Amino acid sequence: MAAAMDQTALTHPGPALLAAEASVHYGPVPRALGGQAMPPGSMLLVDDTFLLRSRTGYGYFYRKGEGVTVEREAGADPAEESLWLNGSVYAAIASIHGYLPFHASAVAWQGKVFAFSGSSGAGKSTLVAALGQHGLPLFCDDTLVLDVSDPANLLCLPGHKRLKLSAQALALTGAAGQEKVAPLVEKFYAEPAGGILSAVLPLARLTFIEQGEALEFAPISGAQRLARLNDDHYTAELYAWAQSDGLAKQFARSAAIAGQIAMQRLTRPFGPAHFAEVTAAVAQQIQQEPQP
Repeated sequence: MAAAMDQTALTHPGPALLAAEASVHYGPVPRALGGQAMPPGSMLLVDDTFLLRSRTGYGYFYRKGEGVTVEREAGADPAEESLWLNGSVYAAIASIHGYLPFHASAVAWQGKVFAFSGSSGAGKSTLVAALGQHGLPLFCDDTLVLDVSDPANLLCLPGHKRLKLSAQALALTGAAGQEKVAPLVEKFYAEPAGGILSAVLPLARLTFIEQGEALEFAPISGAQRLARLNDDHYTAELYAWAQSDGLAKQFARSAAIAGQIAMQRLTRPFGPAHFAEVTAAVAQQIQQEPQP
């Protein structure tokens, strides 16, 4: 299904800016940044530059306004190139330009974004894909990019990554499986049953997925909101590197952002036997959300 586009996405500068800044050319990348040696398996963001060197033969160098230089060593898997570009590199570019990348997948409903976060393997991608069967289009997979320039009006930029699902997740969600992500990655690119919405929309709620014996929704309040926003995912680290204006200002900024996000905890039993029940309950909660 072709991605829908509304006037907000056409007028907001973020999507076009990030797409232009993520343009790729090929050549050698530096072996150091900011006076620090960068061996394979390391990444660093300094001022307006970012350097990543993988252990699998890839190097990525970005400087603001100059796009991304990609170096691929002989024998490196070509399918892996886009995984780094759409992951750490894109998150670094977003951070340098003042956007907050957050480890979450999301759907859209009635002009708002409902996002889901959690540890790797928590089932974020599978859940948002399955919500498509309930009429909720995919907004983003794995990384949610936020415009936080106005903490009272947090805007979500449309997803830049293709949905990736395991074979079991494809069966559970009704998504259409496509090619394998990479030879050694046991996931497939997929088209969700509800299609994809590509628009700049406000964030309605952020839900954290946790494992438990029973299905339960519980609000998150107080200091826990700030703690949840500053998780230990690499996206949080990149944003902290980019906003190098002192701990006090960083804390104040994070507190202002966290104070504007409605957060909740979704505790659910894991496993295929409970999946349809959980998905239906999540869809019902979203679709019964009061409208302003």
